[in-house]
Amino acid sequence: MSELFAEIISIGDELLIGQVVNTNASWMAAELNKNGIHVVQVSAIGDNGDRIKSALDEAFKRADIVLLTGGLGPTKDDITKNVLAAYFNSEMVFHEPTYEHIKVLFRLRNYQVTEVNRMQALIPERCIPLKNNHGTAPGMWFEFGEKVAVSMPGVPFEMQTLMREEVIPRLKQKFKLGIIYHKTIMTHGFGESALAERIEAWESALPSAIKLAYLPQPGIVRLRLSISGDDELQLKEIVHQHCRQLTELIPELIFGYDDVLLEEVVGQQLKQLGKTMSAAESCTGGYLSHLLTAISGSSAYFNGSVVSYSNAAKHQLLGVPEGVIEQFGAVSQQVVELMATGARQRFFTDYALAVSGIAGPDGGTPEKPVGTVWIALATPESVQSQLFHFGEHRGRNIRRSALAALNMLRVELKREFLVVGKGCCME
Repeated sequence: MSELFAEIISIGDELLIGQVVNTNASWMAAELNKNGIHVVQVSAIGDNGDRIKSALDEAFKRADIVLLTGGLGPTKDDITKNVLAAYFNSEMVFHEPTYEHIKVLFRLRNYQVTEVNRMQALIPERCIPLKNNHGTAPGMWFEFGEKVAVSMPGVPFEMQTLMREEVIPRLKQKFKLGIIYHKTIMTHGFGESALAERIEAWESALPSAIKLAYLPQPGIVRLRLSISGDDELQLKEIVHQHCRQLTELIPELIFGYDDVLLEEVVGQQLKQLGKTMSAAESCTGGYLSHLLTAISGSSAYFNGSVVSYSNAAKHQLLGVPEGVIEQFGAVSQQVVELMATGARQRFFTDYALAVSGIAGPDGGTPEKPVGTVWIALATPESVQSQLFHFGEHRGRNIRRSALAALNMLRVELKREFLVVGKGCCME
């Protein structure tokens, strides 16, 4: 089966000056991938006729399908429709069904149809109009030989409806679409380069049909395996075989698959075990608790937290002795372990996490530079702690600290599954 290639052209000056983020292109690319179509390029251009024509010329050299969004509104700066008419050497004609649709929409919204709105029913004669159920500008489908161009409004919910209801079904009718299968492996604990070194032999042994991509973000590296073909079960088995090999190689680093959140995994583990947790946060300022409570149903296992940012709060709310803070400092193994113990006792939970560190950019010393973070986990049997050195960026330090704390709990809960003889929720 021959592969199908698409290009996305996003039109609008607002995209080029940073006024609007191009979320349309990422959504469309994902939708095309789901349906076996490879996206070869995404372009953003301004409202300029010559540039639109040039972008089309270049796109058709690379792609079988060109999808355009933007520039179909009723105002004078919306030029896409007229440019496409000229590009495809097509006269403009009045499309009565589109006009009737506009009148119905305006009547429902208690608006008057103006001449400017009526002009939106003018479309290039060579196109097949695609009904826009949520707006006044129709989509436009052009065919010439084995090539297809589709123009859609830039309003996201209008474009998305057209893609689902009109564009994808028509592409399926015209082309024999293959399958693109992706599997994402979620890892925590190693940076991108260290992880690449650790799995170098496994990566080198991957068949040429599988493409591996490293997708790093603060605290997490996603490994995406991609393969294309026409037999979905076979594609999945090939990829899953290599996923199993990787799981055997780095079991301690993998916490889930397909973009699952670490906080989701921890929540699932706690629910399966019937356990509860709490938190004591200093440098993360409540971010750890935010991640946990952003998950629906987290009240079943998360009892609460203390944001003990000051030394006084650590003493008054968590019972950390003032003398310990004075002797070892707020960012120390002794203090963070007492914070975890205090949170577990006060919230009556099975587990408690505590975080204390120097997020930066100020506050570091030669002994404890910015990015120094102590994390502790109190369990029914003991308290464990670990020292981290994350870096100099405050926002990344906060996120990485919260994720490192969650991972510490995840690893402990995985041990608990082994003790009670249950399979872990992510296995």
